[in-house]
Amino acid sequence: MLTEPRSGRLAAWGNALLAGLVSPDDAALAIVGEDTVHRVEGLPGEPAPVGLTLALGRLRALGVTGLRVALPAPGHPLGLSGPPEFNARALEAEEAVVCFGAAFGLVPEAYEAGPEGDVHAEVVWRVLPVREAPPADVPSLGEAERELAEALREATEVLAKLDLAGSGPVAEAAIEAYRARSERGREVLAPGYPPRAVRVLELAQRVGLLIALAHGNGHGAAVTASEMAARSQALRPVERTARRAQVAAYNSIVEERERGVR
Repeated sequence: MLTEPRSGRLAAWGNALLAGLVSPDDAALAIVGEDTVHRVEGLPGEPAPVGLTLALGRLRALGVTGLRVALPAPGHPLGLSGPPEFNARALEAEEAVVCFGAAFGLVPEAYEAGPEGDVHAEVVWRVLPVREAPPADVPSLGEAERELAEALREATEVLAKLDLAGSGPVAEAAIEAYRARSERGREVLAPGYPPRAVRVLELAQRVGLLIALAHGNGHGAAVTASEMAARSQALRPVERTARRAQVAAYNSIVEERERGVR
């Protein structure tokens, strides 16, 4: 989990734009990231795909005041509210953005393009109707932070029990690379997010990194198919907690705004 999901970038920088904290061009540049181009298809009033800058302006004109993230997995519709068609597309993509203030959702579809040796990603965001209802299983920032502290301990214990190099050279090198990216000025979240959201997201990414190392490390004791399955089962609750915390961090601005209206 060294890079954030595309839905996270869209929601975070889209929220900053909607709050007037960044310019449309800066928001679009941050959302695209290392991809080459993002387009949005299916916007009401737009017969053809449009660029991000125009799409974000159009969403605001349609009444969108905030953007939430969904990171669903099989059996866990995290951040979704329906209907079934949107949920199915989001589950296939393993992520989506759900608008607040207007009943729309966006699901990314990434395509590889370019000649061999110069392959790059192009992304189309499909706009679909969503059900206006509370998103599924999204914790508060406080809940997410408490759960993550326990999840980090659990992940470390699982790595030790499985005789994986959780604190060995491979893990240390990956974690140091992650820290170096942060120190080079990588913005964890867009302007306007509270420090607690940044802290929660950073911790969720660290837990996710440990999980990725555990799944990718074939040099420990768990080498048979049954042992690999046991590894996945042991780490599944930790991975679920990390995803819930990610969603809580990205959605914190919208959740705070919604509580203030009540």
